[in-house]
Amino acid sequence: MDATNLLSDINVVPVVVIEDKRIAVDLALTLFDAGIKAIEITLRTTDALDAVELVANKVPDIIVGAGSIRQVEQFDEILNRGAQFAVSPGATNPLVSKAKQINMPFVPGAATASEILVLMNEGYMLQKFFPAERLGGIQMLKALSAPLPEVRFFPTGGISAELAPQYLQLKCVTCVGGSWFIPPTLLNRKDFAQIKVMARSAVEITSV
Repeated sequence: MDATNLLSDINVVPVVVIEDKRIAVDLALTLFDAGIKAIEITLRTTDALDAVELVANKVPDIIVGAGSIRQVEQFDEILNRGAQFAVSPGATNPLVSKAKQINMPFVPGAATASEILVLMNEGYMLQKFFPAERLGGIQMLKALSAPLPEVRFFPTGGISAELAPQYLQLKCVTCVGGSWFIPPTLLNRKDFAQIKVMARSAVEITSV
């Protein structure tokens, strides 16, 4: 399932690595209070699935997704934990088929015109562009979108407070993903007050 409708009104999605599930609810509440509407919890840690479940159950007002999807089995795991969308750095036929089978809104990744076309033919009009800055950033998206005007992108990777508004000025960009407003140093010491300040700033600068 294409995730365009689910994320169409969202400008910025925090991409979060949660090492300790005990902070998941407080973090989600902090982000929601700052005006963040969705969160992507990456499946890079042993606590990630538990964090997804905790946020889904305890903070139902925020849209919770799971990122770094790499294996077909992960779709069932995140669905059972309450995830509302999935994100992958790339795409394979098995991943695309599984997402459709369970009706999970999915943002598959593409980095070349050929990959974008393949996903277009599968019905995915919103695609992840990762790692955005290393792939050429804004200029690359401008180049790709010229012959592919139907596609919308969710760029992540290397996006900063300065770059986010520039990405969002592109008609081909639906939302940006980033972690610049959730620095690991603040997260590790549970400084949710400062994270809230930074998240509010992120919401303000991406309200273009």
